[in-house]
Amino acid sequence: MRSVIRVIDLETGPDPLGAEPGIVEYGHTDVWTDQHDMLGNPFDWRVGQMPDDSTTTLVKPYGPIPPETSGIHNITNGDVASAPSWEKVAPFVTFVNSPFKKIVALAAHNIEAEKTLIGRAAGDLPWICTYKVALRLWPEAASHSNNAIRYYLDPDGLDPAQACPVHRALPDSYITAFTLREALNAGHSFETLIKWTNEPALLPRCKIGKWRDYGGKGKGTPWSEVDSGFLSWILTKDFDENTMHTASFHLAQREIDQRNAWELDELNRQYRKNGMPETERFEKPDEEKPFTDFSHTKSDQREHPKPTACADTQELPL
Repeated sequence: MRSVIRVIDLETGPDPLGAEPGIVEYGHTDVWTDQHDMLGNPFDWRVGQMPDDSTTTLVKPYGPIPPETSGIHNITNGDVASAPSWEKVAPFVTFVNSPFKKIVALAAHNIEAEKTLIGRAAGDLPWICTYKVALRLWPEAASHSNNAIRYYLDPDGLDPAQACPVHRALPDSYITAFTLREALNAGHSFETLIKWTNEPALLPRCKIGKWRDYGGKGKGTPWSEVDSGFLSWILTKDFDENTMHTASFHLAQREIDQRNAWELDELNRQYRKNGMPETERFEKPDEEKPFTDFSHTKSDQREHPKPTACADTQELPL
């Protein structure tokens, strides 16, 4: 069975009016895998390159396309005059041409527009926002726009010809598909990406007060470097949900890091007391739950040496 995440992009014309979304172009690119581990979890995701892995079509909206909107995507009223209506295009959102394919999620870069405009055509499928994912995984990037994150990641296999022109539905979905593939193949399950999507955005930089002018460039300070007291102060105020979530996340992460450091110190104290080599660190897996790593030690032996026999040794609660 092939697991598919359908990456969607829309170009719009007139503002939505009732049940009319004002869409003028629809495009999708599938990210897929047929590799699953023993528990059924998919891995080794790929961007579809076959004809049935992508679809695009112009859509005739209910009214004229404003000139300023045509100036963005270069789609004109004449282009869509004979195009199908959204009612006829909407089934493409969830259509698969094989019983061996299963769409497990939909994705878009900053899903608010796509999720709202597509509406019921998405059925019960969950969404992944690659914008929120990019903010969390690559906070150091100068910009997290669809095209900027593409150049930041410089993903293998992306064909520049297929990524043009920008601000068209199929090329934009193609670019987004590579961002999604990079996130999935970095060890993050699609369930984790859905979870991040359903949370407020984790902002990369603090631009409040004195933290706005970090480095003298006015680009803000990485939240990881903001004083804990200031983070606590933010939580007493009425900032937007993304700012509140980011401050809370970093405070909680510092508590976890502090606890891990204490536990590692305590573990190594017991190791030393029992004549055993120290372990160097805790590793954190994708799900952000710390676990103890005993494989990287200061000993170059394959196994820990037996503790030196003495009356002062004790059994470790491991």
